[in-house]
Amino acid sequence: MVKLFIGNLPREATEQEIRSLFEQYGKVLECDIIKNYGFVHIEDKTAAEDAIRNLHHYKLHGVNINVEASKNKSKASTKLHVGNISPTCTNQELRAKFEEYGPVIECDIVKDYAFVHMERAEDAVEAIRGLDNTEFQGELLWGLGGKTEWGLGVDKNRGPWGWQGGVFRST
Repeated sequence: MVKLFIGNLPREATEQEIRSLFEQYGKVLECDIIKNYGFVHIEDKTAAEDAIRNLHHYKLHGVNINVEASKNKSKASTKLHVGNISPTCTNQELRAKFEEYGPVIECDIVKDYAFVHMERAEDAVEAIRGLDNTEFQGELLWGLGGKTEWGLGVDKNRGPWGWQGGVFRST
């Protein structure tokens, strides 16, 4: 899987339109638009290279878009696993909810769960405290009833204290 960055998107651009444009070159696994830029996750490297070669400076709604391989995050982040996401929730809506607690580097919804990468571990902890078992868009985030315990996963190579948090729940 290769993540592509699409910059200079016109306001009129839709997720479906971008998806269709990139599907000419390979299987699109995910497509997200955030204001005037977006990301496309394409299945393989060859398809990604073809898309970059053919779509960089492509004119969309009168605007030349930029397409390039997404650069890795330069900052360490704390990755949260968020369960029980409403099927109508968008990346932008979930991102906005978590940004109430601090800067969000990335937000990816996968079916009924999501991964939210927060810049600071302390903000991630506050988000957990503030959002654990709360209703968001008609769904109870993380809670399916019963006792919920939270923990931080450990990756010794990342993060402000030598680890990257990954939040999980056990019932």
